[in-house]
Formats: sequence, C-alpha cells, structure tokens
Amino acid sequence: MSTARAMVAAGKGILAADESNATITKRFDRLGIESTAESRRDYREMLFTTAGLAHHTSGVILYDETFHQTTSDGRPFPALLEDLGILPGIKVDTGAKPLAAHPGETVTEGLDGLRDRIEAYAAGGARFAKWRAVIAIGENRPTAACLSANAHALARYAALCQEGGLVPIVEPEVLMDGDHPIERCAEVTEAALQRVFAALADQDVLLSGIVLKPNMVVAGTGAAHRPGVAEVAEATIGCLRRSVPAAVPGIAFLSGGQSPAAATTHLEAMVAAGPHPWTLTFSFGRALQDDALAAWAGKDAESGQSALAARVRSNGVACAA
Repeated sequence: MSTARAMVAAGKGILAADESNATITKRFDRLGIESTAESRRDYREMLFTTAGLAHHTSGVILYDETFHQTTSDGRPFPALLEDLGILPGIKVDTGAKPLAAHPGETVTEGLDGLRDRIEAYAAGGARFAKWRAVIAIGENRPTAACLSANAHALARYAALCQEGGLVPIVEPEVLMDGDHPIERCAEVTEAALQRVFAALADQDVLLSGIVLKPNMVVAGTGAAHRPGVAEVAEATIGCLRRSVPAAVPGIAFLSGGQSPAAATTHLEAMVAAGPHPWTLTFSFGRALQDDALAAWAGKDAESGQSALAARVRSNGVACAA
C-alpha cells in the first residue's frame, strides 16, 4: 500500500517509457534515427537522467529490453531510477491479440508464465507493473465478451502482482479512434470500469494496493463536435465517481493520443474540480516524450532533457493544483 501511495504522491506522475521495440522504431523512423538496442538505450538514458526529473516523477514504466540494459557507466536502469528516488516499474503484458469470434476486438495476453516473470522482475528491482487492455468503440462494439475477457485478464494479472510483491497498474483503455461523441465514450468507459472492478473483487485484489490508469472521457478523433475542457473534465469525473471505489488510492490518467497541451489542460481542470476521493495524476507516454524525442533527435541530449523537464513540470504543477 505504501508503494501505491508513493506512485500517486502529490504533484508527481508516472513516465510511461515502456514502448515496444516495434513502436519506438516507428517513432525513430519518422525522425531518421536508426533503431538499435544501443540507440534505444541512449534515448532512455537521456530521459531518465534529466535533471530534477524526480521532483515531479514518482515512477517510470520500463519495457523488458530497457529493464535489462545498463547505463553508459554500467548501472542497471532499475538501480539508476531507485538511486534518483524514482520507482522502477515494468510492462508485463505481451500485447493485445484478436479476440476469438469477435472481429475487430482484442484481448490482452501474457498470463502464461506471469508468476515467474513477476518474481524475476521483483528480484531485479521492479516495484510495480503495468498491464494494458484495449477497448475499441465501433458499430456494435465493444461487446460484453470483450469487456469481460479484458476485465478478467486485468484482475488475474493484478492478483498475481500483489502475490509477488508488485503494485499493479490497472489500465483499461477506451481508444479515441472513431467518430463517436463524448457521451458514447463515457458510456463505454463506465461499463469497462464497472466490469474491471467487479472482476478485481472476484479475484480478491486489494484495491488500496493498486493504481488505476484509465483514459479521459473525450470524443472520438473523427467526431463532429469537439467538447471543451470543462465538458471533458465533467464527463470524466462523473464517470469515475460512478465507477471507482474510494479505496483506490490514485488515478493516473493515460494521454491516449491527445496532444501534450490538451492532456495537461484536461488534467488540470479535473484536479481543480476536486476534492476527489482519490488522488488524480498522470501516467503519460507520448504526451511527455514527443517533444523530448524530437529535440533529442538521436544526438542532442541537452535539448531533449530540457523538453522533457518542461513537460513533466507542467503536469506536476497541474496535478498539484
């Protein structure tokens, strides 16, 4: 429970740096950066050694490759983060795969062998883990089968994490893709969260020892009406109040493809609408890294770190309002 509370400490958020090699290669390719184990290591070291990162960062989610790499001076990345006062975490799912008999829907896999992987990651210095479920909105989607399968997997993962001494980040992400209005996003997000918490109860997961990582309630990227900041904040908070028990210590929002500025503005508005029964904070990936990656561009560590520091600081201030 103390680790879960530390992960959502006031004014601090979680840096999601757990992109798969395939995902980060696509981002490197757009900037003309060769993606190798060494260049990926250099990039993550640039991020993690940013001066003052710990002021507004409670934890960092690592990908398996990064977890087992070392810094240029030979320190394992988990040890580096611990030395900086930042909790090291690890992505443990193996990705979303097609859900049988349900075209266009997925279920996240990775439960096979997870107990042993958790034991190894904990021995290597991990303090928490992450598992991401992916829920798409479309015609006749999501189905009850999709919501149920993903909720069950999240709950079994969370129980295994707690058994093995890691705090589970529970991430049911309702995607922004589509032309649906904000009301449809709210409906699906609420249904997904209620399924997840029912499954967590079935698996006897201790809610005070988890961190929830949900999407914000927004309109689809192709929606005709673009809701304002106040509308997003109201819809998101309303959904959470109807779905998330007060025993959960904190909610660390994902950015889900929003621009860095939009994600920060929405976070600030939701925090300002408090008080809330849980701490609200951030666990952003692209919304923290995009500016830093572009500024670094494979060679300029100082510019990359300045960009990351600015993004992390603005979000830390937003969630400390």
